[in-house]
Amino acid sequence: MFDWNDLRHFVALADDGSLSAAARRLGVEHATVARRVAALEAAVGAKLVDRRGGRYVLTGDGESVAHYARRMEAEAFAVERVLHARQQEIAVEISVSAPPVFATLLIAPRLPLLKQSHPRLRLRLLGQNRTVSLPRREADLALRLVRPNDPSLVARKAGSVSYGLYASRAYLTARAAEDYEFIAFDESLDDVPQQTWLKTMAGSRPIVFRTNDLSIQGAAAQAHAGVAALPAFQAEALGLVRAGPNGPSFFRDVWLTYHEDLRGNAAVAAVAAFLADCVQQPAREA
Repeated sequence: MFDWNDLRHFVALADDGSLSAAARRLGVEHATVARRVAALEAAVGAKLVDRRGGRYVLTGDGESVAHYARRMEAEAFAVERVLHARQQEIAVEISVSAPPVFATLLIAPRLPLLKQSHPRLRLRLLGQNRTVSLPRREADLALRLVRPNDPSLVARKAGSVSYGLYASRAYLTARAAEDYEFIAFDESLDDVPQQTWLKTMAGSRPIVFRTNDLSIQGAAAQAHAGVAALPAFQAEALGLVRAGPNGPSFFRDVWLTYHEDLRGNAAVAAVAAFLADCVQQPAREA
């Protein structure tokens, strides 16, 4: 009989296609994933994956095993969620996934308020740009800038975040608006709404620095490298100045989401209310 943990590692490899990606998902070393998959192949007496140019491709037997393994994994996570949902006492740990800038500047500074109102609750805060799988319990709740379309998830609008064009005071003082240069996401994120808006605002003016990380954009703006499209709360924390006293604004909705099985859970409800307050607080302070 095979080990369920071996099957779990195989599913991660089957879904992600590489040892490193599967290891990141599971929070283990890539060698552990390789060892677990090899153990599963030995237990079932069949080759399940082929390595091709650094990627792992499922064999015919691997496709069959993966089909049933995913169903087993889904049921196992469903059992976990049901048991988790019945823990009405607040003495539990709730994991939250949020974009890193939101986690750092909106949520973490307000953690004492959560502890004061719910002293027995424990929060695990994950600053992540990727969209985590809530059905797989990679987190219990998530803050997202795009409304999820998975029917198994509860989604409600937590608030809106205002973006603007920001730079250092020294940068804006030293040049006229027609001479502004811009800081943007790299091409892999060209389709995100604030990037599209930035490029419209920039027009023919040049983009001189690109990065895949919003925190790096903020640091570059602080270093007088150019003008960036940043959330107002981030720009304020960095001491940046809006480009123009009545400069344009762009708004993005923030969605709070969790699995349907957790609806009505006291701990999840408490954290959800706390997260919504974190998102809305900057608007109240403005």
